[in-house]
Amino acid sequence: MSILDKILATKREEIAAAKAMPPAPALDGTRPRRSLIAALRRPTGQPVRVLSEVKRASPSAGPIRPGADPVAIAVEYAAAGAAAISVLTDRLYFAGDLAFLAPVHAAVAVPVLRKDFLIDAFQVDETRRAGADALLLIVAALSPRDLELMLRETHRAGLEALVEVHTLAELDTALSAPHRPALIGVNHRDLATFAIDMTLTEQIAKRVPSGTVLVAESGIKTAADVRRLGDAGAHAVLVGEQLMRAASPGAALKELLA
Repeated sequence: MSILDKILATKREEIAAAKAMPPAPALDGTRPRRSLIAALRRPTGQPVRVLSEVKRASPSAGPIRPGADPVAIAVEYAAAGAAAISVLTDRLYFAGDLAFLAPVHAAVAVPVLRKDFLIDAFQVDETRRAGADALLLIVAALSPRDLELMLRETHRAGLEALVEVHTLAELDTALSAPHRPALIGVNHRDLATFAIDMTLTEQIAKRVPSGTVLVAESGIKTAADVRRLGDAGAHAVLVGEQLMRAASPGAALKELLA
C-alpha cells in the first residue's frame, strides 16, 4: 500500500466520523469570496505569482515547523507579496487543522486555499463552512466520475478548485470532465513514491489549454526555479517547505520573488 493509499484510507475513516457529528456553523456568510483563479493568473510579461503554503509537517519531510502559528505565517506571507495562501488541514499526516482556515482568512486580504485529500462531497460543504475560497482536488485520489462530482459540488458551493495532476494521462482526465477546471496544478512529487521530477511542468504545460491558469507545485527552492517554471508556462508556483523552514518565511518569499 502506497502512502497515498494509506492517507486515503485514513481520510475515509475521518469523513465517516465527521458525518456522524452535528455540522459546524458556516463562517462564510458575511464576506465575499476571493478568486484564487484571478489571484494566480499571470498577465503576459508579469512576474510569476506565488501561492505560499502554511505547512507544519509532511509524510516525505517529517516535522517542518512544529507548532507554527498559521495566522502569523499567513500574515507574513501576505506582507511579503504572496498572491494567495494555501493551508494544510490534514491532521494526522501534515499536522494541519480545518480550524486554521477561518482565522487565516480573517487575517489576510488574499484568497485562501484548503489543501487536503478531498474525496467526498461532504468535504466540499465542510470547506465552505470553514471559510476557504478554494480547495484542492487531486486527480490521483479520485475516479473520473468522482472528480466530476467534486467539481460540480465545488461550483455549487461557490468555491474554486485547483485540480492537481502528475502525469499527462491525469491531465487528460481533468480536461475531460464536463466541469472543465480553469486552474490546473502540476505536482512534481509522485504521491505514491515521493520522487520529484522538476521537468513535469514543462512537459504538461504544452497540453494545457490557453486561458487555463497553470500552477507548478513541489520541489521549488530558488528564484531561478521560479523563473524557469514561469518560462515553461506556469502562471504561479506553490511553495511550502522551502518557506516554512526559513527563519523568516516572509523574507524567504521575497527572495523567491526577487
